[in-house]
Amino acid sequence: MIRRRVFQAMLVGAFALSSFTGSASAEALDDILAAKVIRIAVPTDYPPFGAIGSDMQPQGLDIDMAKLIGRELGVRTELVAVSSANRIPYLQSKKVDLVISTLGKNPDREKVIDFTAAYAPFFMGVFGLKSVAVSKPEQLSGKTVGATRGALEEQELSKIAPADVTIKRYEDNNATVAAYISGQVDIFTSGNAVAAVIADRSAARAPDLKFVIKDSPCFIGVNKDEPKLLARVNEIIAKARASGESEKLSQTWLKAPLPPGF
Repeated sequence: MIRRRVFQAMLVGAFALSSFTGSASAEALDDILAAKVIRIAVPTDYPPFGAIGSDMQPQGLDIDMAKLIGRELGVRTELVAVSSANRIPYLQSKKVDLVISTLGKNPDREKVIDFTAAYAPFFMGVFGLKSVAVSKPEQLSGKTVGATRGALEEQELSKIAPADVTIKRYEDNNATVAAYISGQVDIFTSGNAVAAVIADRSAARAPDLKFVIKDSPCFIGVNKDEPKLLARVNEIIAKARASGESEKLSQTWLKAPLPPGF
């Protein structure tokens, strides 16, 4: 009788422990669906990915992607403005469920958070007028290319450009943009976000991508050990690509089609 009571007590304790453990290990996706809200970190200081519009509301590619995920999950999207410095800490401290903020993937970041599939292109490239016939570095021979002094793309271009290329260096991105729009140069190197800003300012000189110098696409950040949420967001990204929604976002905000093979 004593043994039976001890055994029953052990069963009750084991059941209580398993119930507690199951509750403690509930995944973020389950909590999101139960609460019917997903909190997503987004930028508001980096157009065209995220900025404050004339209506004082966030707008941009990352904003639209965040809203798309909320719609696909059937929950309300709560946007949380973050900076480059605090976006990962916000995720780790569970202030947000996801980070959609032009987040690049590297080994150091992969140690602390997980990443979905890429959802948007982000790259450094050579851009120019559609009439300029350039598709690889060798074809820059004898040409003048605008660049921002000290920028990573300027350094990378210097490594691959033919010896007779003239790199006309400007002191900041605004000066490089102004030089291209005003016709001082017909080719320049920069990030695709800068090219999108130019296309928005001057349709007549909307830059055409000639070739990519360095590719660093945008990924969505997810906390470690959240396989259900990671898988579901990847499904949404794949659906957006297949349906043409990703192409639409690129055309709307980056003023360019998705690059080949994206």
